[in-house]
Amino acid sequence: MSKYYQRACFMLSVPSLRQAPADEGLEVAFAGRSNAGKSSAINTITNIKSLARTSKTPGRTQQLVFFSLDDEHRLVDLPGYGFARVSESVKKKWQQYMTEYLVKRASLQGLIIVMDCRHPLTAYDLDTIDLCRHARLKIHILLTKSDKLTRGAANNTLNAVAGELESLGIEASLQLFSSLKKQGVDDAHEVLDEWLHYPQ
Repeated sequence: MSKYYQRACFMLSVPSLRQAPADEGLEVAFAGRSNAGKSSAINTITNIKSLARTSKTPGRTQQLVFFSLDDEHRLVDLPGYGFARVSESVKKKWQQYMTEYLVKRASLQGLIIVMDCRHPLTAYDLDTIDLCRHARLKIHILLTKSDKLTRGAANNTLNAVAGELESLGIEASLQLFSSLKKQGVDDAHEVLDEWLHYPQ
């Protein structure tokens, strides 16, 4: 368990980029379809059980939530997208804020896209990937809830997703991840260490 992420603490939650912290230092954001396990992944990666709010109700995260690692480094929890039980107008507002954040945020080093390994690469995921490519952001994919599949089925999913990304010309790293079993944490830390310029 990397020491850098265990010191994460809540910084602030804002509805749009205008209220965000100063655009300096380095940060990595987490995005994903509602209920894909994004908040649970953040809690597992930081080893802080209640850092990011988790809920069985899709769409619980409705703002840009910033977590400080130190004076120069942050993690950001973005609003979930997809089938969240909120109005269409709210969904459109979330999409607008997320697009603005991904395209304009200079301190943002890359996006970790969280996908349920049983339902990867939805249309919403591909839209987010397109935004990242437009913004020239690095992409790392966490295929979460891998404990729901057998090891063989999970590895088949990993290979299938890698193959589809390659066929689409999408450059991204990816891995299996399970918050329940604490699997894949070290691999996620390696990616974060590189993006945030922490010593390996």
